[in-house]
This record gives sequence, C-alpha cells and structure tokens, in this order.
Amino acid sequence: MSFNNDFNMYIPTRVLFGSGKLNQLHKQEMPGKKALIVTSNGNSVKINGYLERVEKELEKIRVGYFLFDEVEPNPLKSTVMRGAKVAIENNCDFIIALGGGSPMDAAKAISIMATNEGDLWDYVTEGTGKGKNIENDPLKLIAITTTAGTGSEADPGAVITNEDTNEKTGIVTEKTFPYLSIVDPELMTTVPPTLTSYQGFDALFHSIEGYISKGSNPLSDIFAINAIKNISENLANTVKNGDDLESREKVAFGNTLSGFVMSVGMTTSQHSLEHAMSAFHQDLPHGAGLIMLSNAYFTFFIDRGGCNERFIEIAKVMGKKDANDPMDFIVALEDLKEECGVSNLKMSDYDIKEDEFEKLAQNAFDSMNFLFDFDRTKLSINDCVKIYQDSYK
Repeated sequence: MSFNNDFNMYIPTRVLFGSGKLNQLHKQEMPGKKALIVTSNGNSVKINGYLERVEKELEKIRVGYFLFDEVEPNPLKSTVMRGAKVAIENNCDFIIALGGGSPMDAAKAISIMATNEGDLWDYVTEGTGKGKNIENDPLKLIAITTTAGTGSEADPGAVITNEDTNEKTGIVTEKTFPYLSIVDPELMTTVPPTLTSYQGFDALFHSIEGYISKGSNPLSDIFAINAIKNISENLANTVKNGDDLESREKVAFGNTLSGFVMSVGMTTSQHSLEHAMSAFHQDLPHGAGLIMLSNAYFTFFIDRGGCNERFIEIAKVMGKKDANDPMDFIVALEDLKEECGVSNLKMSDYDIKEDEFEKLAQNAFDSMNFLFDFDRTKLSINDCVKIYQDSYK
C-alpha cells in the first residue's frame, strides 16, 4: 500500500511548553487590551487557583478581562452564541481559553461569532450547516490548557454540538489557530485519575487514527509515532500517580503532538462515530466513548487489511517489541486500557441502547462525513452499526 508523501504545514501558533510556563504569560505580547476568559461551567479552574493566577498575570500588564464560565463538557451552539454576545457587549478584543478541550473549542467558535454576523451554523460545512465563508477575522485566541486530551491548543478545529439538530461536528478554519498556547503540566496534576485516562486515550486515538489515515504523510507520521510512544509509555503511571510531573509532561507532550497531527494530517471516522454518541448523550465523555468503540473499530480495519503493517508498527511502539501480527496492536491497546482502569466501560451506563445504533450511524455520516473519506476501507451504514453492536456492553 503506497502512502501520501505530500504535506501542507501551516501551524502559526507560538507554544510555550513546560512546567511553570503559566508564570510567563505576562511576558508575552498580548493581542489586545481586554480579554474574554472562557472556562467551563465547573469550578476546577477556580478551586485550583488557575483562574486567579491568569487574572494576576493580566493585571501585571494592565490587561482587562471579563469572565465567561458557562461551557459544558460537550459545548453547545447556544453557549457559543451567548459567549460571543458577552464578548461584543464588553468590548473584548481577544479571548483566553482556560481549561480543557471544551473551553478551547468553545473559545474558537466564540472568536468567530464575535466578529461575524448570524448564527454559528451559518459557517459550519457539514450536516445542516450553510457553509458560508467567514468574512471577518476571528478574535485572536490564547489557549491555556489544563488537560492533555484534545490537542486543541495546537490545531484550528472546534467541535460544537447543535442541540436543536443533535449534530456534533467540527468547524475548521486556519483563522482559529491559537495566537499563543501555554502547555503547563503543573496545571494538569489536579485532573482526577479517570478523567486523566479518558483524556489521554483521546490524544492517543488522534495519533493512531492519524497514522492509519489516508491523510497520513511523512510529517504527520513523525508527530504521530512520537505521540503514541510518549502517551502509551506514560499514561498508566500518570493515572496512578497524578503528581508525577515527568509523566504528566510526557503525556502532555504527546497530546500537543497529536494536535500537530490533526493540523498537518487527518484522523478517521472513529471520531465521527463517537461524536454521534455524545451528541445524543451529553453526559458521555468523549474519551470514554472512543475507548468503548476502539477494539471493534480498529479490528474492523485490521480484518480488511490495507495498512496492517502500520498496526504492527504501532504495536511495537506501544511495547510489543516482537509484534508481527496486526492484532498485536489490539492486545497492546487492551493492556493499556487495563492498566488505566478503563477496560470495562459500558455504553449502557450512559443510557445508550442497542436500538439507537442505526440512528447514530446515520448521524455520524450526516454530521461529520468528511472523516469517512480518510478511512482505508470505506465504511457503510451497516458497517457502522456492526461496530456499535460489537462495542456494546
């Protein structure tokens, strides 16, 4: 199987990576005079003092700020529209996303709607989106990530759920690459073990999908293999010993590399299938859904061949040094799930029922169809239903 040797690299984000880097925020050139700080609707950034630290950094350089702390774990379109209104009403001229993938994704979408008229879905290209051009440049974004899961600090994509249509899909434009990203593993030591695991597997799957995707290329491969290595070697210890900064740093590094994978390459339809699940079941963490699907999903592609040598390579990177069968990858993956305590996740625990599978499959095709184009074997609706069925517990 021949692979694409072409690539197009454009990652205009300055990344400050390393423990303690949040303390350097005040030394960076700010893209404006007043920020909208976008965080989740939970209290973790407040309880752990991260919000106060950001505010003090801004006060040192006399940058004003306004807080928008309403973002859900799976951010909604209506929330994005409220956030944009707050930014406009308070004359905010740039945005700071503080938190995990949800605040970062929401902040990107807010940055678009703070400078463009209409509704967010006017600019979405998939599903019922109208696919209009983004005429005005979005507000510039500083991303300060407190998790290692989505890679959103290193890519331009934002995944948002339209609660009116149950569509969960991405809006991607080069205009929403963060202006500056701070990846400080010290901010990740307070993430609970279960969420650490979910987030780590999300990052891992970004790179695994990117490595087996039709969109893979020599540059994305370099990022993906190194991401897989760093995450798979350190995630279990990070889950068990959350204060281990060395392990946190390596998982965070793998996560940022996975963001680069999505910037220069492409993932596959595993993400489409999961987004359909969490579009209808808002309480389902994205990483948990991916974990549930992963065994059946990747086994489907192994059974059909096409890039089995790549699965063997991944298995070796994940610790199966003598791997010579693509199913060795599934063994390595299941071993990592077991080590991280997530091998027994059940769809039924999130009220997902077997009679939903055809609806979910159709939703995945309608809402995020473009990822199916990067699968080595073209999936049908029936194939997707079978993957859901084989994943069900």
